Amino acid sequence: MTMMMMTSTTTISSSSSSSSIHHFSGRSCTTRSNIELRRSTNITKTNKMRNKIANKKSIKAAAAEPPVLPYRVGHGFDLHRLESTAEFPELKLILGGIEVPHDRGCVAHSDGDVLLHCVVDAITGALGLPDIGQLFPDNDPKWKGQTSDVFIYEAIRLMKEAGYELGNIDCTLIAQRPKISPHKEKIKKNLAKLLDVHESVVNVKAKTHEKVDSLGENRSIACHTVVMLIKA
Repeated sequence: MTMMMMTSTTTISSSSSSSSIHHFSGRSCTTRSNIELRRSTNITKTNKMRNKIANKKSIKAAAAEPPVLPYRVGHGFDLHRLESTAEFPELKLILGGIEVPHDRGCVAHSDGDVLLHCVVDAITGALGLPDIGQLFPDNDPKWKGQTSDVFIYEAIRLMKEAGYELGNIDCTLIAQRPKISPHKEKIKKNLAKLLDVHESVVNVKAKTHEKVDSLGENRSIACHTVVMLIKA
């Protein structure tokens, strides 16, 4: 009887132990799975963070390099005061390198060619470079009385250095007097020659200012220019 009880006890004990082992083994597997899952999740997060940082660095590197544009467009504007040639006989009115007869002349540090100055600003503007006042300061004695073709040649040099050529150019002179129409073709031809381009890509227009403000009162003359540069 005693032996049967002991056997029974041993069986129960053995069964209980086996159940505990299986239970422990199950929890161990679950724990390992959870650890592996967390590890995998952490690796994924780390990789995402690394990719994000790499992308930011790529964007910064791309932003640091200027884009190579197939076309560039620039706008130029210039205005000069006019004074009487009777009072200041040394003054002249020069437009596009052509002297235009008038009873007033431009007051300027150089020859006061409002059209050529405007063209220079349009070209350097398209290239993202400083304007004519910074490139050729009016407080530098070197440019005193300088003919404006020199400024044009420098603008062309900078354009070619940047790898561009002139596509087309459109200029609008604004003056109440004198009448520009009789001189337009001559101005256009000379501008095309200075720029070393065909006349067909050069346009020169003229407008009055309807007798409004200094332009309309023959006290100043102005010019607007738009230029397109094409990657050579």
